[in-house]
Amino acid sequence: MKQYTLPQNSFLLLLTLVTIAFFWILLPYSGAVFWGVVFAIVFAPLQSRLLRATKGKPTVAALLSLLVILLMVIFPLTMIAASLIDQAAAIYVQVGSGQVNFNAYFQRIVAVLPDWATSLLERFELTNLATLEAKITDAAAEISQSAARYAVRWGSNTLDFVVSTTIMLYLLFFLLRDGRIVAARIQRAVPLSVEYKGRLFQNFTTVIRATVKGNVLVAMAQGALGGLIFWILDVPGALLWGVVMAMLSLLPAVGAALVWGPVAIYFLATGAIWQGIVLAAYGVLVIGLVDNILRPILVGKDTKLPDYVILLSTLGGMALFGLNGFVIGPVIAALFISAWDLFARADEFHAD
Repeated sequence: MKQYTLPQNSFLLLLTLVTIAFFWILLPYSGAVFWGVVFAIVFAPLQSRLLRATKGKPTVAALLSLLVILLMVIFPLTMIAASLIDQAAAIYVQVGSGQVNFNAYFQRIVAVLPDWATSLLERFELTNLATLEAKITDAAAEISQSAARYAVRWGSNTLDFVVSTTIMLYLLFFLLRDGRIVAARIQRAVPLSVEYKGRLFQNFTTVIRATVKGNVLVAMAQGALGGLIFWILDVPGALLWGVVMAMLSLLPAVGAALVWGPVAIYFLATGAIWQGIVLAAYGVLVIGLVDNILRPILVGKDTKLPDYVILLSTLGGMALFGLNGFVIGPVIAALFISAWDLFARADEFHAD
């Protein structure tokens, strides 16, 4: 048996090198590949139903599933992105021309601050309101301008977007059609016992479906409700702020309040009392209620992860991987908890 040690080690080295090289090749389009896999997992139940409806024709079922994804996901997101780019570009121009003046907004708030608020600022060595004003207004302007510039750059890279989307849809078709075969091969290749592999793969798919389904639906609901109230209250850039609220709502517990909260405070501080009260009440009772009701049902129920784990893993995932992290973070957290749970219960499996 010893004579096969060197060839086996050489093959493992070769396997490692070609695997790293393969992922390195895919790196430029890692986002397209990642979302192709995610959509394939999320829409696998739909593919199964269509497969039964088409009497076992996987190609036809995959094409129908792809059509549904295009109509339900890709086309609506593309239309929203196009409108968002136009609105972000308009706000960028307004900031540059001075029509949108964060300095003036801040001055209005400072002018109505009570004495106790000023004293509180002094305790934190923020007595120089002019300096504080400059820092906050510069930061707000920089954030707004950076967001607008990013949106404009994203719009100018239409070719890259089209190529990435095409790759994702192309991969998605084959994953939908041959997903069970691919999953079975991957599961066989993982060097773990059948019990361990079954548990880990089940948790992996469950967390991805629950995270995407739950977080995306919550984000869409909160973004739409937030944009609607901003439009009713005549807040500039209602669509842009609605999208920002939708993205921030990916963060459990805080989320959209980071946008509507300061706007409500601004309304109250500048004398627009009824607008501030309406926005604050709407934010707490409507936007906040969506998060408190839907997220535990759609996310926590399936993942069985504590809320604080979901929050921390989502924040950490997005800090490391950007927007993709809102899926990657909870998945890693779920696999971490599942792996340690299996390790702790290893004696039970051996006993069985």
